[in-house]
Amino acid sequence: MATIKEIASLAGVSIATVSRVLNYDETLTVQTETKKRIFEAASQLEYQVKPKKKKKKKLNLGVYCSYSPEEEIEDSYYLSIRVAIEKRIEKEGFKQRRVTLLESKEQMEPMDGIICLGTFHEETIDRIEGWKKPVVFVDASPREEKFDSVVVDLNKQVQTVVEYLRGRGHEKIAFIGCMGTGLTKDGGEDYRTKAFVEYTKKVGLYQPSYLLVGECSPRFGYQGMRQLLECQEVPTAVFVVNDSMAAGCSRAIYEKGLQIPEQISLVGMNDIPAARYMTPPLTTVKIHMEFMGEQAVELLKNRILEEREICMKVTVPATLVERDSVADIR
Repeated sequence: MATIKEIASLAGVSIATVSRVLNYDETLTVQTETKKRIFEAASQLEYQVKPKKKKKKKLNLGVYCSYSPEEEIEDSYYLSIRVAIEKRIEKEGFKQRRVTLLESKEQMEPMDGIICLGTFHEETIDRIEGWKKPVVFVDASPREEKFDSVVVDLNKQVQTVVEYLRGRGHEKIAFIGCMGTGLTKDGGEDYRTKAFVEYTKKVGLYQPSYLLVGECSPRFGYQGMRQLLECQEVPTAVFVVNDSMAAGCSRAIYEKGLQIPEQISLVGMNDIPAARYMTPPLTTVKIHMEFMGEQAVELLKNRILEEREICMKVTVPATLVERDSVADIR
């Protein structure tokens, strides 16, 4: 910490003046420029720390995924991020291995840090914290005072889709979501579902019968869409929480003898590679999965090598990609 004497010397004023300015003494008459010099000198000296020697070491990083390989295939969003993480670690020349929650603190000792990808309950986070290692969470941001994270703005994503559909004339908008997507305490309502409910209530479009939440799989997308098609008033548009579920929705729509988008519009999320090859190509929210994975590795590397103590949260923007699955019904 800088002393008042050092600040006074740098600012070219007396010690007494520095003391009174920094204590916001209202009885002191001093020019604004002088005050500015004092505050600038104090800030400058506060951050003039000796640079730490960077550790040149080959990091040993762990990757924990809450999703099983089977679940990754059904919802390739997490698969894409994981692949990006592993590719970036390899590019950096670091060691890596998959870790599990069953490993003890002693077993985790060789690890320099951990990247955690997926969905996390409170007891899972307790276990991860018990490893006593630098951690970056991807697609979740728990205990922000302790952990770094890379996330997307779920509220903004949902609002963007709802407003896009409203702009095309849709008022009967349904939502098919996942149980436990994102950080939840009990595996229940996820952030995207919550955001959809809150926003559609705000704009006067919420209908309970248009809200379906279940497992993150094409199978549930198919089942949910069949249920929506049995509503007394069938929705004109359906917003689906991921593209693989949207594929299931598409199959249910065609089995009913309906057409996309002429009779019902469909919007997905994530923009997985298969989205552009659906019939018709799927309008979806592009989440920059590769970038999220790369940023997770960068955050963890920085945290370890620079001995950074302040946690960081990186929020990656998403982009609506318009294709052919939404009709204008104005």
